[in-house]
Amino acid sequence: MRGVPGVPFKSITTTHNHEGKTMTTTTTKTAGAACAADISVLLRARNPLIWLVTREEARAERIVVEAATSAQYVPMFWDCAGGISNIEGPVNPAAFLPETVLATIRDSGQRSVWIMRDLPAVLKNDPISSRALRSLCRTLPQTARDNARAIVILTPSAEVPPELAGHAIVIDVPLPDRTEVAELLDDALNRLTPDVRETALPDGNRDKAIDAALGLSEEEVQSTFSASLIKTRTICPTIVAGEKKRIIARERVLEWHDPHPAGLDGVGGLENLKEWLVQRRDAFSQEARDYGLPSPKGVFLGGVTGCGKSLTAKAVAAAWGMPLLRLDMGALQSKWIGESQTNIRKAFKTAEAVAPCVLWADEIDKALDGAGQGAADGGVSSDALGTLLTWMEERPPGVFVVATANDVAKLPPELLGRFDERFFIDLPSAAERIEVIRAALTKHGRNETLIDINATVAATDGFTGREIAALVPDAMFVAFADGKRALTTSDLRASAERTSPLSKTQPDRIKAQRAWGATGARPANRQTIVASANVRALDL
Repeated sequence: MRGVPGVPFKSITTTHNHEGKTMTTTTTKTAGAACAADISVLLRARNPLIWLVTREEARAERIVVEAATSAQYVPMFWDCAGGISNIEGPVNPAAFLPETVLATIRDSGQRSVWIMRDLPAVLKNDPISSRALRSLCRTLPQTARDNARAIVILTPSAEVPPELAGHAIVIDVPLPDRTEVAELLDDALNRLTPDVRETALPDGNRDKAIDAALGLSEEEVQSTFSASLIKTRTICPTIVAGEKKRIIARERVLEWHDPHPAGLDGVGGLENLKEWLVQRRDAFSQEARDYGLPSPKGVFLGGVTGCGKSLTAKAVAAAWGMPLLRLDMGALQSKWIGESQTNIRKAFKTAEAVAPCVLWADEIDKALDGAGQGAADGGVSSDALGTLLTWMEERPPGVFVVATANDVAKLPPELLGRFDERFFIDLPSAAERIEVIRAALTKHGRNETLIDINATVAATDGFTGREIAALVPDAMFVAFADGKRALTTSDLRASAERTSPLSKTQPDRIKAQRAWGATGARPANRQTIVASANVRALDL
């Protein structure tokens, strides 16, 4: 069985006899070792072409060498600059042309695995070599065992040329898991002098440093540890996480977001939703696993724009103490066939390696707008939807998805069914508008005792949370221009009168959203209105 990328691979327990006693041994494989075991099985099954998707060339080569050794193959290497080589060094440096190495593979009588570094780029404009490779793939499975050969292609792209698709087995090489990151950490420490090593990893920082480095490639892990040592002479989890944010930003498949510092307390209203999230806060712990509790998969937030969907995604990451990764599926889509799926799979693989984490799929309805029949994007959105559905069905525990959407009608029912729960977020009630106004006044350093909260609430009936929060800075501009005076209730009410809320400009849209919320989701807002002690209750 193929291991899950980025997740430690546990083998089945084995039993054996020792001096008349039955002994049971449980071994644990790293993600890299599990991948090597997969490749070894494919080699023994005489698969002629294995397509390894990876950006870690050196690590992938070690994995293939381990697999080849296990399957009793001799590993050989080729690239367009160094020609043919083996583990000991160059064999035929002049064989830098693909047709030369393919002819060598064809005529070789050695049981060997050929690791090809640059072949996909060369094949794009070389139909002769492409034909030679295809012919090899047809004949290699029938060769005798003693001179069996297989080809392993290393490439960062999962896009297999159509003429080779029937022969190639595609494998995503997993990123280093916790065990492998721990080994890299030990290697970094062992290279230090004894006096520096004693203080390089303060007590309690080991697990934090490993967690901070998960989701990075082997080379990136080494780089972040080295950067931390250079800056502070210690392995500092904060610095490692900072380097990790920079690297993830460079890859452009996920965005690292800082969670909302106040957590769920910073979200006004939405009590039903917050209660559901609080109940699942500790569901990723070892105690929850021992209890037999399934790991939460995700929540879907649909409803009126500007009412707290994105804020909730940021808040839950802070409340659960997890990294927040934003997935913009629209930005990952490409007009080139296969590239969109490659980008999305790469994003998912990174999220799995970072787990536990919160993956925020923002405005997913816009990204999948063309997923229906007759879409004008050549099927790109449909392919992206298929990739997303497959991953959400099969993904390992640890990645909690928060998906937000304004237009639920654009989303297929099969996607909504992949979430643990669906919530509808409506316009804020009077009590929720009070919280939003107070939070906005506090954010901008205004004294709420100078404001008649009730009067302001009455003026914001039908406003979204975002529209209410925007009243404070808008009114402050007026007060500042009018002699830099203090903000007043009249300023806020005047700002509200100048605003055309979404409930008035797009009433049909909100009506349709409420119709879906009445039958397709749980209400995120509490229906009952509870006024605070110093605020007059309103009959709304």
